Amino acid sequence: MPDFLERLKNLSQKLNIIDLKKRISEIEIQSAEPDFWQDSGKAQKLMQELSEDKEQIKRFEELSARLDLFDLLEQADKPAEEKIIEKELKALETNAYLSGKYDKSNAIFALHSGQGGTEACDWVAILDRMYTRFFESKKWKYDKLDEVRTEEAGFKSLSYEVSGRFAFGYLKGEAGVHRLVRLSPFNAQNLRQTSFALVEVLPVIEESAEIEIKSEDLIFEAVRAHGPGGQNVNKVSSAVRLIHKPSGIMVRVDSQRFQHKNRELAMEMLRGKLFVLEEAKRKGQESVLKGEYKVPGWGNQIRSYVLQPYKMVKDLRTGVETGNTEAVLNGELEEFMEAELRFDDKKP
Repeated sequence: MPDFLERLKNLSQKLNIIDLKKRISEIEIQSAEPDFWQDSGKAQKLMQELSEDKEQIKRFEELSARLDLFDLLEQADKPAEEKIIEKELKALETNAYLSGKYDKSNAIFALHSGQGGTEACDWVAILDRMYTRFFESKKWKYDKLDEVRTEEAGFKSLSYEVSGRFAFGYLKGEAGVHRLVRLSPFNAQNLRQTSFALVEVLPVIEESAEIEIKSEDLIFEAVRAHGPGGQNVNKVSSAVRLIHKPSGIMVRVDSQRFQHKNRELAMEMLRGKLFVLEEAKRKGQESVLKGEYKVPGWGNQIRSYVLQPYKMVKDLRTGVETGNTEAVLNGELEEFMEAELRFDDKKP
């Protein structure tokens, strides 16, 4: 048998099975209190947590039982059983890597064009299609928050709120510069062109004392919306631009018809940006999210997508690569994301 038993032992430690069972007991005791459902929002979140934790325990225990019975199987049946065990082990290991503070949270997901002009804006549109197909494959809901289209092709930027289990945990490793090399459809010579786009990923953080934002540190501006949304969105200054003076962070939202809704979403995005900024400082990467915006370009890309003169997608951090560029651009990103989760877990 492969190293299944050692991996199961490590998995038990990583999932904190003992603490998980204690947490299940705590929530069950709380849920029996007569006033539990008075705060329905909080109650629903606790019940969701309870369901997810129970499912995690159930899968772990079923896997443990399979391993206990493995040696009793006929030799001819073992190869098929090994494949089942490997698949389930890998799935649980991936969940174990998603143990960050906000990994279970929804995510703000944004794309920004970088060096490459019209090519880069078109590259944003290609990435938009790639990621929305991935969201759909995960059965995640995604709502557009803002977009800036260009006259020729694609977008200068666009953003979504992505709702789904572990949305931030899965997507956070996609943050960074993505580079495309292809034959340009935008010039008569059909020359090879390199374009860049920036992926930004933020956790959705509810208002709390953890992320303190003082009202005197904020500047709110009502601006005209520039995205789709019918006549109202273009006639009324419903869009919101928010500036956080201490950090220099600027957020713009125009997805909702009403200004107060856009303001709420802008605050949500700001809390996410401030969390990422604090994480960057904690890791000694203060330059990652300063107020000034750095154009995505050469020297800081995380993944390269080459369509000409050969076909290859390669992650420059983990070394994972594939020649099946069509599949990747159609949203098949699991291999890259799981490798990054494992890679990030090994960092000091």
